[in-house]
Amino acid sequence: MNDSTVTLPWLVIRQDDSGNRYRVGRYATRAEAQKIADSLIDDRGHKQLYWVERASGANSNGNGSGGVSN
Repeated sequence: MNDSTVTLPWLVIRQDDSGNRYRVGRYATRAEAQKIADSLIDDRGHKQLYWVERASGANSNGNGSGGVSN
């Protein structure tokens, strides 16, 4: 497998306190994406949300059911 065939169907999304959404990164597994999202949570009062979602058009490959996770 080379870099052009790697599938990264899991996204970490950040929403700031103004409602703007940004893709933080793409990951091969839901567990990997969730680990990153969990590590970005800031307990110092910043109003940013992080969650994991499956990229649209990504084929199901047994790494979870997709959807949103907080």
